[in-house]
Amino acid sequence: MKLFVPSPGHINSLKELLKEKEKIYSIFMAGSPDYIGTGRSNLASPQLEDIAAQTEYVHRHGIKMELVLNSSCMGGRQLTPEGFRSNHWYIEQLANMGVDSIVVADPYLVETIARDFDDIMVVVSVLAFVDSPQKAEMFVDLGADSIVIDSNVNRHFDVLNAIRDSVDCELKLLVNEGCLYRCPFRYAHFNFFSHAFGPEPRPNVLDDYYYYKCLELRIESPEQIIKSPWIRPEDLKLYKDITDVYKIGGRTHFVEWILNCVNAYYSESYDGNLMDLLDCPKDLKDLFYIPNKSLDGVLEKQWMNCKKVCGKCGYCKAFTKKVTQVYSRGGTELEAHSPLDAFTVKA
Repeated sequence: MKLFVPSPGHINSLKELLKEKEKIYSIFMAGSPDYIGTGRSNLASPQLEDIAAQTEYVHRHGIKMELVLNSSCMGGRQLTPEGFRSNHWYIEQLANMGVDSIVVADPYLVETIARDFDDIMVVVSVLAFVDSPQKAEMFVDLGADSIVIDSNVNRHFDVLNAIRDSVDCELKLLVNEGCLYRCPFRYAHFNFFSHAFGPEPRPNVLDDYYYYKCLELRIESPEQIIKSPWIRPEDLKLYKDITDVYKIGGRTHFVEWILNCVNAYYSESYDGNLMDLLDCPKDLKDLFYIPNKSLDGVLEKQWMNCKKVCGKCGYCKAFTKKVTQVYSRGGTELEAHSPLDAFTVKA
């Protein structure tokens, strides 16, 4: 198994993570938003000297370093002469310091890096939404060495196997993203992040509409959490014919949370709240308790063959009602669980 593990971007956080280095294949983190943004907010914005020091540190411990430059929108700047020179110079610096792989979402950057930088592995981001063998083949033709498959098809085994059969490159699965299945806000939200946490000028927004709307939908309909295409640690064995390369999302979280996920996925077992492992808002983690072990066997018996016609099925809604509990004491030391039926959304 190859685990790609997120780092918030600080050297001290990295040192804490590498206390479990025998479980980690590669660290990934964002770079400076001054050059190319990413699809997430930045907990840290390491500059070139920081990236060089952290790359040297992980290499010294036998771990690889991956930089995430997966902006889903750069406003066309990448196609201007000045944008090309700036991006090319930045990637050249990363190559010179020994960064092993770079994650990008823009097909233009995939082809550019593959053509001009032989020593860097080009990884197609989950934000390129590769959800078919045809799209995977096109990215390989552009020079991709690795593809993070669109997490929306994590439970579509016919699609996963078709992609595996169509390309010879490395395939990687994002295992713990807690986003809505087939989220209607996904493209707009990541484009927003790309500008809000990318190069200047950055929009001066009042609030993140997409975040709060997505949160509201999951609180009102908790079955949306169950439908999210995460992969439990116990279910990794079902993906062995597709890949043994897995990415743990969560580079905006604290090290303790990341290490808990590392230990769970490395051991392929977790006895606790499923919400502990999902890269989703803290508001949801503090509200819902879903016993992870209550999901044993559900992937094989239900989701592997699910037609995804929720209006005619109703399985996830009934299952959510059966297993989900809510925290009823506001996160205090007197915390208790109550049945989902007892939970009502306050207007």
